[in-house]
Amino acid sequence: MNPLIDLAPRCSCRPGSSRTGPGSKPRCRRSPRSPRSPPPRLVSRDPHRDQPVLVWGAPLAEAAGAMILMHGRGGSPGDMQALSRELDRPRFACLAPAAAGRTWYPYSFLERIQRNEPHLSSALRLLKAALVKAEAGGVPTARVVLLGFSQGACLALEFAARNARRYGAVIGLSGGLIGPEGTPRDYAGSFDGTPVFLGSSDVDPHVPKRRVDETAAVFRRLGADVTERIYPGLGHAINADEIAAARSLLDALLAGSARSPPP
Repeated sequence: MNPLIDLAPRCSCRPGSSRTGPGSKPRCRRSPRSPRSPPPRLVSRDPHRDQPVLVWGAPLAEAAGAMILMHGRGGSPGDMQALSRELDRPRFACLAPAAAGRTWYPYSFLERIQRNEPHLSSALRLLKAALVKAEAGGVPTARVVLLGFSQGACLALEFAARNARRYGAVIGLSGGLIGPEGTPRDYAGSFDGTPVFLGSSDVDPHVPKRRVDETAAVFRRLGADVTERIYPGLGHAINADEIAAARSLLDALLAGSARSPPP
């Protein structure tokens, strides 16, 4: 299935690498290093603390629901605005936090969690701040949709698992729970039937299928109503079927009955 939205070209490069040119496939070349490495920079304990949250769509006080949209590595809230236009549900308020330096954490989501600190914890706090903003504006958590792509999907899923409760929906596109194989998944709480959609590919170069499978199993154990779809040959992108599935969840929430998309 051909990708409808390919956000990967701006999010798959790792730190220290760059693309060969605009519009190229996700192949990277090493950036030239200076002869002398600069002295190590001090890293803030809360690098995303002062980052903005872009808000658009229906005013929170009038919205039928809210979407919190998390962009991928190298991306921006503008990418999430483009995605929201594809979803085309104007009755939702949209909130998109912006990562410092366009990346939520420096290394792969499969690395040891401590290696991605303090960026990971800071990113989770910023997502929490967006949720609090939606709630303060009059949208209850049960009508808030957490949606992310790539690194943003990993964040949205990890946040939801650490804060299991009834959400409007959780949508993870090309992502999974954070941490290496064998990470304890002893999350507490219950999703109380929250519909969860996980979309990924069997050939995603960044997200192994087994991690998506593990994520689905963990969310089911926590009481979520999970739909998992693995698309042959898709790669690291978003396709039309995923857009349709997301729309289905949004429409169900608008109708007052958040059910999983049809199989």
